[in-house]
Amino acid sequence: MRHALVAGLVCLAGCSVADEPTKNSNAGSALEAAASRTGLIVDPASIDPVGAWARDTDRLCIVPGEGDRYRIGALIDYGGGQGCAASGTASRSKDKIDIRFGACRIEAKLTGDRIVFPGSVPGACDSLCTGRASLAAMAVDHLSTSVSEAATLRTPDRTPLCPS
Repeated sequence: MRHALVAGLVCLAGCSVADEPTKNSNAGSALEAAASRTGLIVDPASIDPVGAWARDTDRLCIVPGEGDRYRIGALIDYGGGQGCAASGTASRSKDKIDIRFGACRIEAKLTGDRIVFPGSVPGACDSLCTGRASLAAMAVDHLSTSVSEAATLRTPDRTPLCPS
């Protein structure tokens, strides 16, 4: 036990921040900066959101659009008439994706290789879903950066959600 404690203290002593501490810095921000530099934490600004995203029965596609905008599509299929299908546009800031499915506007969070919709979405989003399904709290992981793969996502009636 004593050897593990000594080893831990030696490792901790070896960790130092090369940058000069600033007035507003603290141990948490220094640790966060070190984790970002080593790649342990992915900087959301460096993530290209283009590609195919999925988790369980939730699917999302993002392909390049006009200018700095993207075309985006979302599909949730719980079976038995319970699901959502939506196509629209999106733009992004550092760690947010502003999604517009017509009148339905959602600000999703981009964290690492995951996109998470908020726990509640505007009422305008209800028309995109059937049964008791909702776009609320949709969470998907980045599976592929391929535009052609993202463009294959289709609604149950075979309409492309992210046509390229």
